[in-house]
Amino acid sequence: MDLVSKKETMEEKNERKSLENNEKSVVITNQDESNNKIKYRGWKVMPFIIGNETFEKLGTIGTLANLLVYLTTVFNLDSITATNIINIFNGSASLSTLLGAFLCDTYFGRFKTLGFCTVASFLGLLTIQLTAAIKTMHPPQCGNSSTICEGPNAGQMTFLLAGFALLIVGAAGIRPCNLAFGADQFNPNTESGKKGINSFFNWYFFTFTFAQMVSLSLIVYIQSNVSWAVGLGIPAGLMLFSCVVYYLGSKSYVKVKATGSPVTSIVQVVVVSFKKRGLNLPDQDPLLSLFDYMPPHSINSKLPHTCQFRFLDKAAIVTPQDHINQDGSASDPWNLCSIQQVEELKCLLRVIPIWLSGIVYYVALVQQNTMLVFQALQSDRRVFHSNFQIPAASYTIFTMLSLTIWIPIYDRKVVPLLQRVTKKEGGFTLLQRMGIGMFISILCMIVSGIVEEQRRTMALTKPLGIMPRNGAISSMSGSWLIPQLALAGLSEAFTLVGQVEFYYKQFPENMRSLAGSLFFCGLAGSSYLSSLLISVIHKVTEKSATGNWLPQDLNKGRLDYFYFIIGGVGVINLCYFIVCAKWYKYKGVGDGSNDNSSSIELDHVSKKYERSVNGV
Repeated sequence: MDLVSKKETMEEKNERKSLENNEKSVVITNQDESNNKIKYRGWKVMPFIIGNETFEKLGTIGTLANLLVYLTTVFNLDSITATNIINIFNGSASLSTLLGAFLCDTYFGRFKTLGFCTVASFLGLLTIQLTAAIKTMHPPQCGNSSTICEGPNAGQMTFLLAGFALLIVGAAGIRPCNLAFGADQFNPNTESGKKGINSFFNWYFFTFTFAQMVSLSLIVYIQSNVSWAVGLGIPAGLMLFSCVVYYLGSKSYVKVKATGSPVTSIVQVVVVSFKKRGLNLPDQDPLLSLFDYMPPHSINSKLPHTCQFRFLDKAAIVTPQDHINQDGSASDPWNLCSIQQVEELKCLLRVIPIWLSGIVYYVALVQQNTMLVFQALQSDRRVFHSNFQIPAASYTIFTMLSLTIWIPIYDRKVVPLLQRVTKKEGGFTLLQRMGIGMFISILCMIVSGIVEEQRRTMALTKPLGIMPRNGAISSMSGSWLIPQLALAGLSEAFTLVGQVEFYYKQFPENMRSLAGSLFFCGLAGSSYLSSLLISVIHKVTEKSATGNWLPQDLNKGRLDYFYFIIGGVGVINLCYFIVCAKWYKYKGVGDGSNDNSSSIELDHVSKKYERSVNGV
């Protein structure tokens, strides 16, 4: 009993020291010097942060939303090349968040990272705008009667790609850091602070919706019908204003220092388990035979032992060569890891199969932002047969509308009803929710194929006119594209929103920046996979008897077959996902009697987590 009480006393002291260290790890430019306490400004700095978010998204979305049309009409690129460039750009921008999150957590902190990357985004948008404003920076305009147009030269293409590169640098830091930086401004120890954090998340997604609405309607219309130079200049100007707004509040922000990356712990487990691969695992209770240590200053919840990936447990085997410090920690973490470290790595490994299924799933939705634009260009986009035409890129707004309409209905009406039936929090488990979205994406591809077959038939039999380089314009109304876009939005509401919550809850608390990066890396993989699939089908079918499925003129191809193939791949992916979901073990669910002890420990550790500013 004396030993236990001494150990508890030591843990309490370590906890107090760690909390003091967490307070010291936060740099405030206007803290109270009399008591050296953090002064959370909360909503007083939100005009700067939310203003920065709003103008940043208006700038980037305003440019990227219509970029596919810009590449094909101003730079005279063929549809396949333009689609691949957009897919590779989107993939690289999402993949770069992994590096951005690592550099932010390890070296620079969120304030410096966001500031630098916001400026980089502005320079990228300005570079792209200059390609439209300066005549020598883009190819000569293609005449209405021309079937072959002059493409960009090496210098023009290099300048354009430089703009893309700067946007990728900007995305690397903005995407993984902006939400967390806003949440840093609220005190997580008070009720008002907790409510402020939740309200900030709501405002964040509201600004995202607002930016999409304005970008996909007003800015896209100016680009398509007024001037590309003006239409691309507006987003660049908004991005510059975003930079100014961000730095205006610099003296009032809570600025959390970089505290190191959790990747080190992951690498340690991999290295040590490899070193000890020849050892045999003990048969008795792992908590009694393996090294079990929980740092008192950790913000992570105590995880119970699981039997999956048991070979990693060897990293926690104590050998005569291993030494333990007085506080219970390993003297050399590169020779001995705790079972807690091992279980944290297992959390990551268990998510990977689910993450892979998400890559294949999102390929279907990528087409609604790329191929659908070409469908819209060769459809009747007139509103009530008037002279006003909906810009082709603006049709994707219906995906966003479907998502934003469904989420509050699902949250307020569907979930309470399902909770009474299933007795589960949220009505469905997170994996069930994601599976439903994957099934809807298959329906989306089937509907897309049917609509495209009808559009093509009407273009060949009842053409409305001729579009230079692209062929006949179908008399089918562009409104028939709305059902597939609505299904895409509904699918995103289930799977993508479910994925964000799934990664957030299933990763250890100190890996949540990594979790956000993993989500974007999944989107990157989908963009790359879509680009590969398009290139392969384009090459394979080019010399086939049926002809090229994806030519410049969609009326001469079979885009509907392409959609059906993606739907078939989606069926296989859904089956794979179901197998993975049945195998998956949620975080905090152990294999034995350790579950109860971990649940008791969870409340204790979560309180420490709330008091840690770095964990916001």
